[in-house]
Amino acid sequence: MAIKINKELCIACGCCISACAQGALELYEKAAVDGDACIDCLACIAMCPVDAITE
Repeated sequence: MAIKINKELCIACGCCISACAQGALELYEKAAVDGDACIDCLACIAMCPVDAITE
């Protein structure tokens, strides 16, 4: 199961992208996750300064 990104909370800072070793996150106007690439390591959740990412 991939993580979920709350687009209303996301500030597009890119911290989650830097934390993702799998390259499963991309930044468009807001962060977006590739559910097939995400391995649920949850590193992005730990790095998000606004708690926009959840399981």
